[in-house]
Amino acid sequence: MRIPRAVVFVSRFITIGLALAFIVLYFYPSLRPASTPAVVEIHETANGNPGAPRQAPVLSYADAVARATPAVVNVYTRKIIRREFNPLLDDPFFRRFFGAPDVPRERLETSLGSGVIFSDQGYIITNDHVIEGADAVEVALRDGRTVEATIVGRDPETDLAVLKIELDDLPAITLGDSEALRVGDVVLAIGNPFGVGQTVTSGIVSATGRTMLGINTFENFIQTDAAINPGNSGGALISANGDLIGINTAIFSRSGGSQGIGFAIPVALVKEIMTQIIEHGKVIRGWLGIAVQDLDPELAESFGLPTNRGVVVSNIVRGGPAAEAGLRRGDVITHVNGEEVTDARKALDLITRARPGETIDITAIRGGREVELKAKVLQRPLMK
Repeated sequence: MRIPRAVVFVSRFITIGLALAFIVLYFYPSLRPASTPAVVEIHETANGNPGAPRQAPVLSYADAVARATPAVVNVYTRKIIRREFNPLLDDPFFRRFFGAPDVPRERLETSLGSGVIFSDQGYIITNDHVIEGADAVEVALRDGRTVEATIVGRDPETDLAVLKIELDDLPAITLGDSEALRVGDVVLAIGNPFGVGQTVTSGIVSATGRTMLGINTFENFIQTDAAINPGNSGGALISANGDLIGINTAIFSRSGGSQGIGFAIPVALVKEIMTQIIEHGKVIRGWLGIAVQDLDPELAESFGLPTNRGVVVSNIVRGGPAAEAGLRRGDVITHVNGEEVTDARKALDLITRARPGETIDITAIRGGREVELKAKVLQRPLMK
């Protein structure tokens, strides 16, 4: 059957037209008619962060607790409080008319805290305020053994103290890496709150590097919401693996109990302080004899400085190393030994890190000009 020429012609015309239309719409999509928006399908990870490592759910921290608790001890102190005795009590005339009141001249005061066995040699770390002023210190281990402890040394400026006991087969704790802590990490606090016996509480790391709290001279706290109560001081803050990452030290509380804001000294600082106490009986730090304050924007503007990084020398000890080096009140210290001074805490850290007898370089701004000074560091006296 033959197809008429007219039909063939129309078919070819339609085919060519469709081809031309396809080409035009392909290269000029704006000419396409508007349509309803398409539904876009996306895929998200369960935790909302594709880059975060997946962790298996933990149903119990019993293994971590079992690793750490044998090394956490109870610390009991005894202190004899001597009262002032009124000489009138020995006067015969007074005793004749008023009698002889029974006023004890001495009384025994006891307190409790916690500690952590750092080594099987018998060294124990605790808080300085736990054993401050104690006439006798007794340590009770979890296995039931009790023993008198000797005080190796104290460092009130970090609120740490080292004790030593003489026992065999001591369970030393495993140290963790406090520098690797992240906000949100699970932590467990172990201690002897209120004297009820060894107790474990859980929480997370709320913050790291907390300073300017007015608790210690040198502050670099781990903040946690794990319950820390009186008696927990000197106890262990451990990771979910049972490694020591901090020493529980203080709480923020309006009632005296835990309100979810506790502070622990990082184990990195604890190791440094403990090593010095064991080697020297005390912590040796450098001292320049100056008081400094942070350089806020207003002070920076008044000194004509382009930045507020640095510290202002607010006071100088007469005859001290800084005075001998030529440092003056009002000088703005910007660098110590070539390292930038960002705030008062950084300045204190750089100065105290220097060994007594060492000469350090100080860069300061005075009257808009940079001056270079050299100061011979002395040993920092005990501040409290």
